[in-house]
Formats: sequence, C-alpha cells, structure tokens
Amino acid sequence: MHRAGLNDETLAVLSGVPAGRILDAIDYRSELTAEELSRLARHLGLNEIGLAALASGRYPLPRLGPLPFCVWPLRMPHGIGVANAYLVGECGSDRAVLFDTGAGLRSLEMVWPASVRRIDAVFLTHVEHEHAGGLCEVVDRFGVQAAYVPQGAVAPCGRPAGEGDVITIGPLTISTYATPGHAPAHNCYLVSSSARLRSAALLVSGDLVFAGSAGGGYFSQRQQLENLRRLLCLAPADTIIAPGHGPLTTVENERSFNPFFV
Repeated sequence: MHRAGLNDETLAVLSGVPAGRILDAIDYRSELTAEELSRLARHLGLNEIGLAALASGRYPLPRLGPLPFCVWPLRMPHGIGVANAYLVGECGSDRAVLFDTGAGLRSLEMVWPASVRRIDAVFLTHVEHEHAGGLCEVVDRFGVQAAYVPQGAVAPCGRPAGEGDVITIGPLTISTYATPGHAPAHNCYLVSSSARLRSAALLVSGDLVFAGSAGGGYFSQRQQLENLRRLLCLAPADTIIAPGHGPLTTVENERSFNPFFV
C-alpha cells in the first residue's frame, strides 16, 4: 500500500474494500476474503493469482529437485510460526556450514541433526533475534573459524561479507548478495557445488523472500522489492530457496506465483 503511494482511505475508495477491513487485516485482527484481495491486488500492482491462492490456503509449493549437497532445515518455533536456520554440507560428512543461528544455541540444539558434529563456518543473513541469537555461543561451542555477517551489521564474533564476495568451503561455493530493505544490513547467499558446476543451487534468502510472500521493507520498501526482483531474476529457475520463515520453494515457483514479484 505504501509502495503504491496510497493510504488506507484512498485504497478503500479505489477498491471498494472498507478502510476498517484493510486496517484489521494489517493488524492481524481478521482476514480479507478472496474477492477483497482480488480487488486490492489490481490497485496495489500485485500478482492476483498468487494472492488468491494464498487467501484460499492453496498456495502452490513446487516439487523440489535434487541438490549436489545435503541441506538440513532447522525449524524453530517463533511467534505464531517458525524461524529457519540451515546446515549445508557434503552428504555423508559430519561437517557442514551453518546459515543463521536461530534464537540461540539452546534453540538450535533442540533441532540439531546428530550426524553433524563440526561447523566450518557460519553465515548470517541479518541481525535479528530469531536469526542471529547466540552467534558467539555457537562459535565457541563448535570452534568455528569464521563467522560472516552482512557488511555494516553490528555482530560480535562476525567478520563482514558484502556484495560480490565468493567464499569456497570444501565442496561449497558461497556467493554473497547484499540485499538491504527488510534491514539495513541483509545478505542472501547462493550456495553451489565447487565440483558440479551445472547442478542446481540453493539460495539462502533470509527475510528477503518467502514462499508466497516477502519480508517487510522496514528499512526501505523500495530496496526490499528491488532486491527481491533482482535475486529472482538472476538465479536459475531450478534454484531452491531456503527462506528465513516458512517452507522451501523454488525461484521458478516464486516467479510464477509470488504476489510481490511483479
């Protein structure tokens, strides 16, 4: 609504959806109907098909293709949903790279896979409690040699990683993309195989993009949407997206249905 330069009263006049209904939905007091969302989508420049699918509880999730490495999603309760961290490493190995740290070491330990015993590096997408809690504890617990954080982020135990940085760790090549918008310092990481160059990749997207949604542009709405479009356009269609909240999805799926990819 703000990106379109509208307030609730103006949007209500244009769409025929009462301002009270719009404000109730924004404040999580009630949900809009599919018909109301369809009318709002036309005036907000959103993907109407994807928004209607969300409203009906039938947002399509893709069948995920194979990756040349193993991914362990670490799903930890947060508010009314979950916050995700991810371990990525060579299948059959006891070592991996950790992306985000959840709310802290205790939360991680509750969902930690027994097969992973060593951490080669940590990468933070952004510094918020549910994504970066206990970073120093994790570094100490696993004897981590390098913990990377977005350029400009205030995070003890971290070293800066910015746009264009490419870091190779064992079989993994990790390319850094600076994606401010949700937060002033936010990174996404494209993880690919160092040996199998034509295989699918993994995009650890933090709070940039989710299955059917996008992170709020609390720092900059314009930058948030520009970076969402940039990442979904540059990544190959078969790239699997590992978001900070919600289920895994693919670039192709979000190009087709995500309401905010317009």
